[in-house]
Amino acid sequence: MPKLFTLALSLLPWIPAILCGVNSGGEHAVLEGQSLTVPCHYEPQYANHVKYWCRGKTREFCTSLARTDGTHSANPAEDKVSISDHKDQLLFSVTMNNLKEGDSGWYMCGVEISGMWTADVVTYAHIKVVHGLSVVNSEVSGEEGSSVTVECLYGDRYRESEKRWCRSGNSSSCLLTGSEGSYEDTSVAISDDRTRTFTITLKKLQLRDTGWYWCYAGQQKIAVRVVVTPRPTTTAVSVTLTPSQSAVRLPPPRSITQQSWDSHSHIMVSLLLCASIIILVGMAILARQLWRRHSPSYPFLERDTEKARINTHCVCDLQNNAVIFHNRDSQDVHMCLA
Repeated sequence: MPKLFTLALSLLPWIPAILCGVNSGGEHAVLEGQSLTVPCHYEPQYANHVKYWCRGKTREFCTSLARTDGTHSANPAEDKVSISDHKDQLLFSVTMNNLKEGDSGWYMCGVEISGMWTADVVTYAHIKVVHGLSVVNSEVSGEEGSSVTVECLYGDRYRESEKRWCRSGNSSSCLLTGSEGSYEDTSVAISDDRTRTFTITLKKLQLRDTGWYWCYAGQQKIAVRVVVTPRPTTTAVSVTLTPSQSAVRLPPPRSITQQSWDSHSHIMVSLLLCASIIILVGMAILARQLWRRHSPSYPFLERDTEKARINTHCVCDLQNNAVIFHNRDSQDVHMCLA
């Protein structure tokens, strides 16, 4: 029993490190010559504690590189390592500048804990410094007719090396940067800033540009995939109108111009002439009817007309009548009565 109690006491200092550990984000990869910033988060109860950054995987053999209670440079960007505590965010950040391949290894974010029975709260981060080539995005895509940009990053040792952009499987397609570190034509532009990045811009993309390409820095290369999508086409959209929305839309009336009026003037003249004739004939017929009805001799005219009709009928039968009257009126009456 005493041995178990002693073992528990020996493990007690490590309990805070297990339960309240600092979070640093794990493994980090960076190109040689570049900078890296690692955020280390901690619990609120450690806001006023001293934080540190050291190289090593155990506290006893960890070489201290920066502490929040140490001296700070006026220009942290020029320091190899700098540390800053952001208590309002409950984290402290560590920045390492101008990394070399030899800087690869294990590092430790630590919160210093005072006390006999307590150990520091720590977490680990692994940094890998590579001297080759990397790319910001291993796949880029763009619409047909647009442009896309590929950013290839290289280490310090390839600063003066030749940069190339080649299509995979076609060695004759390689485009090289000139003495000024640039190349440009109607479809491709390449620019090398001679620090750590060379940029390839593909212009006026076509569907046949889809495929795999290589970024080269010296003999180092890295693959990039380019995807070109078709330009969207406009399609007709059918619209169903409700009864309340249905309506006949007539075209707007055409304005009357002098030319259109002249071309149709003969039709208008003919229509007006015909209408005038019809009106005149109608008025003549109406005037005749009114004159006949209001004329004083109108009854006599009707009577004479009737008499003429009777006499005409009677004359037709006169040939078969053998009686001759000396009185003309009596003869007419008799003939008609017969």
